Amino acid sequence: MMEITKDEVKKIASLSKLEFTNQELEKFTKQLEDIMNMSHQLSKINTDGVKPTINVTDAVNILREDVAEKGIDRNELMKNVPEHEDGFIKVPAIIDEGEDNE
Repeated sequence: MMEITKDEVKKIASLSKLEFTNQELEKFTKQLEDIMNMSHQLSKINTDGVKPTINVTDAVNILREDVAEKGIDRNELMKNVPEHEDGFIKVPAIIDEGEDNE
């Protein structure tokens, strides 16, 4: 059996920029340990001769030939954007450095 510690879950949470209450930490530590143990049990199963499952439904991918097509004229496109510079569309930044800006 694999044992997952609260410290390991805290570290994973920190890397993921998540914060847990003590109650949540208890719950997620147990759940993560259960998942890891189930994975370990599954790895022991002999799958020799078992075909890999590619798709569990009857759905079939419909593929088309990959053919390049002419895109939208850049000047026409730029008429529809609120802000652009040097031929590029300007958008607001959505990723910060993880620092509190208070």
